[in-house]
Amino acid sequence: MKKLINNPDNVIADALKGIAASDKDVRVDFENRVIYRATPKDGGKVAIISGGGSGHEPMHGGFVGTGMLDAACAGEVFTSPTPDQMLAATTTVDNGAGVLHIVKNYTGDVMNFEMAAELAADAGIEVATVVVADDVAVQDSLYTAGRRGVGTTVLLEKIVGAAAEEGGDLASIQALAQKVADNGRSMGMALTSCTVPSAGKPTFDLPENEMEIGIGIHGEPGRHREPIGDAHSVAEQLVQPILADLDFTGAPVIAMLNGMGGTPLIELYVMYAEVIALLEDAGVKVERNLVGNYITSLEMAGCSLTLLRADDEMIRLWDAPVQSAGLRWGL
Repeated sequence: MKKLINNPDNVIADALKGIAASDKDVRVDFENRVIYRATPKDGGKVAIISGGGSGHEPMHGGFVGTGMLDAACAGEVFTSPTPDQMLAATTTVDNGAGVLHIVKNYTGDVMNFEMAAELAADAGIEVATVVVADDVAVQDSLYTAGRRGVGTTVLLEKIVGAAAEEGGDLASIQALAQKVADNGRSMGMALTSCTVPSAGKPTFDLPENEMEIGIGIHGEPGRHREPIGDAHSVAEQLVQPILADLDFTGAPVIAMLNGMGGTPLIELYVMYAEVIALLEDAGVKVERNLVGNYITSLEMAGCSLTLLRADDEMIRLWDAPVQSAGLRWGL
């Protein structure tokens, strides 16, 4: 294992120190491992929190800031945060208008966020929840009942973050979040495994001449393995399952071609060129896009595609100003 770390047991604590030192727009609660906005949102506005296992950076801590999240809870690598972490974040960010929990569909995340919401309700805080389950690769997986929650989470946090900034109430923001979750689909692939620091060895073995189609962000198995193909053939295997699952024609689409952490940006651009050509041939009109590393899997080489069937209101909220380490425009 070759990693730029001190002790495998202290990776999260050390990374949080680096985040606090590098980003003046956030503050870090080291005891509870929560990243907050340095300047809280105005009173009377809905607060939004998310979180999950570390190792997917910039998801989630990199999306704390104006126009996105109020707080993000950092679990151990690929491990859900605890209910206590989530409760601390919920209690701290509540402005009296309620708190939205954005949860990726993994058993630990769903259970722990649910417990935190119940505890917050006992304390008089109104909490609403949306669960993202957008991975078309498999129906049930090693960590989930139902589809895994992956890239749509990024788009959802941006869109509902803008709506909360504008002062929408909790019910309307939850409804918007659910609409985004219902209309997002993702598919990923891997060229290599990744190594969790505490494990010290690759999560799975993948021969040099093979790739995994439908991989999960924790190294979960996908649909199948096959010999490595060119960018065009890989793009087909990402685009086709998504389009088979939901009709993306007749609406503006937001597309995200995401790197899994170990793929150079030049290769992601090669992939996006192939993806956009396939989408154009299918009559899918991409109005907005992201290309880069947004929801990663440590140093895994590979990529994922997320498509969101949007509407004019989602596009407007997408374009609204955002200031976070992972996304920044309009300010």
